[in-house]
Amino acid sequence: MPTYEYHCPACDATYELRQGFDAPTTHPCEECGKGTAKRVLHAPPIVFKGSGWYITDSRNKLSAVNDSESSGSEATVGSASESTGEAAAAS
Repeated sequence: MPTYEYHCPACDATYELRQGFDAPTTHPCEECGKGTAKRVLHAPPIVFKGSGWYITDSRNKLSAVNDSESSGSEATVGSASESTGEAAAAS
């Protein structure tokens, strides 16, 4: 069962309760009994482990791939235009 943090705006108390996932998000304050305590949401911590998460990890690989793709596509376009030029000259 997870532990949730609750905050009561009436008495400014903050406390934790261990409840199930289906527990309501509001309930009467356990400190003062007058206010309505609401569940406080926190962003979960995220840890990126391994390579490939930073731009510097893949910069050399990407630039090499982009260079080979661009030179390969230019060679294909150039050879296609040369072959059509030769075919027109032969006619």
